Amino acid sequence: MKGHNLLCIAWSTLLGLLCSATSFDRFDNLSSSAFDFIIVGGGAGGAVVASRLSEDPNVSVLLIEAGPSNEGVLDSAVPALQQFTIGTIYDWNFTTTPQEALNNRTIPISRGLLLGGTTSINNMAYTRGTSDDYDRWARITGDEGWSWNELQPYVRKNERFVEPADHHDTTGQFDPAVHSFDGMNFVSLGGFPTPIDTKVIRTTQEQDTEFKFNLDYNSGNQLGVGWTQSTVGFGARSSSARTYLGPEITRRKNLSVLLNTRVTRVLPVDNARPPTIRTVELTQDAGKTVQQVTAQKEVILSAGSIMSPAVLLHSGIGPAEALSSLNIKVVHDLPSVGQNLTNQPILRNAFLVNSTQTLETVSRNPTLENELLHEWNKTKTGPYVNPPDVFLAWFRLPSNSSIFEQFDDPAAGPNTGHMEFIFANGVLNANPPASGNFLQLSTSVSSPVSRGEITLNTSNPLEHPLINFNLLSSEYDLFTIREALKAATRFVSTPSWAGYILAAPTNATTDEEFDEYIRMTTLTENHPVGTCSMSPKGASWGVVDPDLKVKGVRGLRVVDASVFPRIPSAHTQAPTYFVAERASDLIKKDWNLRL
Repeated sequence: MKGHNLLCIAWSTLLGLLCSATSFDRFDNLSSSAFDFIIVGGGAGGAVVASRLSEDPNVSVLLIEAGPSNEGVLDSAVPALQQFTIGTIYDWNFTTTPQEALNNRTIPISRGLLLGGTTSINNMAYTRGTSDDYDRWARITGDEGWSWNELQPYVRKNERFVEPADHHDTTGQFDPAVHSFDGMNFVSLGGFPTPIDTKVIRTTQEQDTEFKFNLDYNSGNQLGVGWTQSTVGFGARSSSARTYLGPEITRRKNLSVLLNTRVTRVLPVDNARPPTIRTVELTQDAGKTVQQVTAQKEVILSAGSIMSPAVLLHSGIGPAEALSSLNIKVVHDLPSVGQNLTNQPILRNAFLVNSTQTLETVSRNPTLENELLHEWNKTKTGPYVNPPDVFLAWFRLPSNSSIFEQFDDPAAGPNTGHMEFIFANGVLNANPPASGNFLQLSTSVSSPVSRGEITLNTSNPLEHPLINFNLLSSEYDLFTIREALKAATRFVSTPSWAGYILAAPTNATTDEEFDEYIRMTTLTENHPVGTCSMSPKGASWGVVDPDLKVKGVRGLRVVDASVFPRIPSAHTQAPTYFVAERASDLIKKDWNLRL
């Protein structure tokens, strides 16, 4: 894909309007070492909080991002090129510990290492989850503010639904009544038709009992097949860097954005009881030198479900015995830090198809790839305006499934799926298969039971933590992903797909054969949550109270997907935005800032 790389370099300077304004790359360029609020992490959580708090000109805000700017990163801006950001300098490139239920395989984990965080490298799926999901959050935390109805103002503050890039008639593809058209982050339907569109829709008509059509899976009831809604606006990725940290926001005199900076620890005031966090320790040269900045009001950790608990642990906030074993001084014994780690296991099922009109054809043809990229650059139209996924679907296991003799239903309620289907017309990446064209019909467990943990094996805060998802450690998850694969095979066995599907991704016929395929190929949806989980105020478990303040500590909150007490049956980008919008208001009210 040499031509692709050359075009990335040639056109990177033309992307300024899609990216954030210039930020600081060096600590020495900061005008001060003291700020009212210091936010660690510039992803979906941190970007929102920085943007909202700096709306009050009377407070100073510092946002610290571990990676570089998103400016000029063409593979991030072009929706179709999402795969080209994975495994690069813009990815943390985490890896799990060996997963016992996956034949001891280690699994790669992609998290964004640039401004915008994972919103700058993800698949852009805009999925809210269900009303059941958030109502369960409210029950778990004892805070009605986390319920579906109470969060709707924050959903609307976040979302700006816009026309797709090709301006096609979207009647019957979404429900305008459940969307906002004046929020911050662009959301749209696909902007270029694909050959599988009619086949998917016809299947929902032929088999509407099992595979019904859902006009809008973001209505609170997600069950069925729906047209994908993505964080894409006017043909380009809509990341938190593009919207919440756009030029008009980062030009605010009271907001500083410090890039390429690793936060190593947050530190308490000496001898304060309870511990009061005021200092953030950071480095820009891999630990050769260390600087400190001070928060006059609060430090907000928004480093994500992997790094937020890691920073807490290295700061001495976590399980005392484990910290002491690594000679980390215990600041506050908080056993739940890093626990409750949850992710959705996924199978990337590739069905061989009788077609050349899939993305593999583009991957093998640098000339065609460059023509499409040129079309995108010139007009923001064509196939490259679409993210990889064109339809999403959620389904429930039959209520009489044998697994429910062993397990209570883990889904949040009757409108919430047990499994998800993700449809893509092939895959565009740097290493396509030598031959063949494929329908990628991925299947995942959207309400998993398995839980893992984030732990440390070193006191060096620049080393990656140990990440153990315990994928498929629950028999329920294995059962569900097996049934999802069988259901996907039934989906493409309907008359709409006659003569199109040439081969399934596995020749398995027995459950034992399916399970071996599953254990050898399961990955994750890259949706880690729960490691700094919310719990009721005063609870002996959990990491943060419902207002997201770290339990037993002053001056410190966590605002990212790590605070989710349960994973929503959704891709986690949108729910993180909603949490951050509400968190911003909670912080403003605590400090009497302008709402």
